[in-house]
Amino acid sequence: MITAAAAHAPFLSGLLLGASLIVAIGAQSAFVLRQGLLQSHRFPVALFCALSDALLIAAGVGGLGIAIGHHPRALAFVAGAGALALVWYGVQALRRAIHPHALTADTHGKSSSMWRVIATCAGFTWLNPHVYLDTVLLIGSLASAWPLPGPRLLFAIGAATSSFIWFFALAYGARLLAPLFRKPMAWRVLDILIALVMWSIASKLLMSFLAR
Repeated sequence: MITAAAAHAPFLSGLLLGASLIVAIGAQSAFVLRQGLLQSHRFPVALFCALSDALLIAAGVGGLGIAIGHHPRALAFVAGAGALALVWYGVQALRRAIHPHALTADTHGKSSSMWRVIATCAGFTWLNPHVYLDTVLLIGSLASAWPLPGPRLLFAIGAATSSFIWFFALAYGARLLAPLFRKPMAWRVLDILIALVMWSIASKLLMSFLAR
């Protein structure tokens, strides 16, 4: 007879693994954090990121991770394209840092349209090879340790749940930092850090692309 603890083990394992991979300020999370601070399109941005992760996790657990592993050139191409996109987003963040603004009541009215924000978020999500390495390849390969169908499905649900918790906490928890970001200098520091994160990831991707 399977105990309750044993039944929850795959879910908890997926939840903890997903958290260890997702809970970090990378390009995608930095963008969600910024939208959260602006209180601009927080729900659709967090939902888009979480659903994208869930889709990639499902693909990885379903066997796509093994298939991609046999085509390293395709992953290298995505790495090169993603690196160029991250370089451009870093340039944009640096430009914002040169001309920072304060977080005021009328900031929301000047925000970009929802579809433009979602399109930018899609670039951070789907053009970042780290997303495929983590959610598709790594989670997909580790999921194979759990038998089909129940335990492996619970493992995938646990990993996807960690994405939902992280992105919504980031988007809505950012308001706690709002008083700090009423000062333009705080935005300058944040955007400089975002630019450095983008360029750091881009440089690693370019090096991996050139090494192939």
